[in-house]
Amino acid sequence: MINTTYKALLYGLAGVSGLMLVWIMVSVIVSVVMRNMGLQPFAWLFTSAEYGLLYMTMLGAPWLVREKGHVHIELLTAALPGAARRLLSRAVAAACVLICVILTWKGIELVMTNIKRGDFDTRAYYYPRWLLTIAFPLSFGLMAVEFSRFVFGRELMHSGEAGIHE
Repeated sequence: MINTTYKALLYGLAGVSGLMLVWIMVSVIVSVVMRNMGLQPFAWLFTSAEYGLLYMTMLGAPWLVREKGHVHIELLTAALPGAARRLLSRAVAAACVLICVILTWKGIELVMTNIKRGDFDTRAYYYPRWLLTIAFPLSFGLMAVEFSRFVFGRELMHSGEAGIHE
């Protein structure tokens, strides 16, 4: 039950990330068409595309870790024997967990500061800044969980095969 809910959350966030990509494409097209027609594009189109870039990146990252979609180089792991490769892969994943936990903590501090101060992003419209920064602890927290799977689970983050595999 918990695993199913968690997986649905990860795939749901990845879906929202995909929708953000579509929105960015639409907003750029609309802005270009408006400029070519001699019109001034709406300011909120540009701002919402910027927000979309942030949300798309942060919300899709945990799913990308799960799918081993982040770029990493297998040159060293391909040259190592099995036991050393497993040890190195788990050590790299553990370092990723540590970094993600630190960034989650700092992200939570940032969100709390934004809420406490009542910060707003004031460009095209007033947007509570905590709605932007909440993506950081959410994303890095979920990435810490995903990298933990490679530390403690059976599956390794690195395949040990150099080259492109798609």
